[in-house]
Amino acid sequence: MRAPGDKPIASPAVRRRAWELGIELQFVHGSGPAGRIVHEDLDVYLAARGQPAAGAAPRQRERHGEEAIPVIGLRRKIAQKMQEAKRRIPHFSYVEEIDVTELEALRGQINARYAASRGKLTLLPLIARAVVLALEEFPQMNARFDDDAGVVTRHRPVHLGIATQTDNGLMVPVLRHAEAQDLWGFAREVTRLAEAARSGKAGREELTGSTITITSLGALGGLVTTPVINHPEVAIIGVNRIVERPMFQGTAVVPRQLMNLSSSFDHRVVDGMDAARFIQAVRALLEQPAMLFVE
Repeated sequence: MRAPGDKPIASPAVRRRAWELGIELQFVHGSGPAGRIVHEDLDVYLAARGQPAAGAAPRQRERHGEEAIPVIGLRRKIAQKMQEAKRRIPHFSYVEEIDVTELEALRGQINARYAASRGKLTLLPLIARAVVLALEEFPQMNARFDDDAGVVTRHRPVHLGIATQTDNGLMVPVLRHAEAQDLWGFAREVTRLAEAARSGKAGREELTGSTITITSLGALGGLVTTPVINHPEVAIIGVNRIVERPMFQGTAVVPRQLMNLSSSFDHRVVDGMDAARFIQAVRALLEQPAMLFVE
């Protein structure tokens, strides 16, 4: 139970929903650990006021009050790291459209055969496989830049950062030696790391040392993003959502599944032509998915 005057504790998702419903969190009892307010507490509060939990508050009524949210602890460290990355790194972004129709068909066939015994694959392990293979030709992307010392260190192993949204903000757990993982090993390790990050159980060694990062908002990925490089890396690959669009194949119009890769690079050490060629190499692998399995 919160003491009088204590700030209510809630995740960003709960705060957003409360704002949409016109609820002032200071009046809501939190049933979670340390008095944290969860979605069920909002439902109870709405029911007590005679409002349906699933419905939004009427927009035609006045709302009053404000809530100051101190940026402290982990949230502050994340903010400082993002600010440092934008301040120190001259970003440039490159966006390429990928036809993932064949890739999605292959993923469906793999899951139909192996999901029960090995687990269901998302698109991420296949994208990661394409990135790892493309890095063999473009090792300058798998690097960290110590701009104070003026030294770029290219890494042979691919320690892949996977940007993960948590209640405490964006964290980047690291899948070490992604080049040695098969698709299911990658999927299992990503799931483990994401759960550790969201539960606050990820150790320092699991949150540091990445050499290149993939970031994705899943179904919310939008058409184009401009991801911030995970300093001191020099590249980040942003995965946008898949949309179905009509495309020409010869004289016929056929439905195809399309997805953009929105990627950012450190222009001090990565030339625009090399960045474009790198993403084109990733595109070629994803559009001809059989090449993902050729040694």
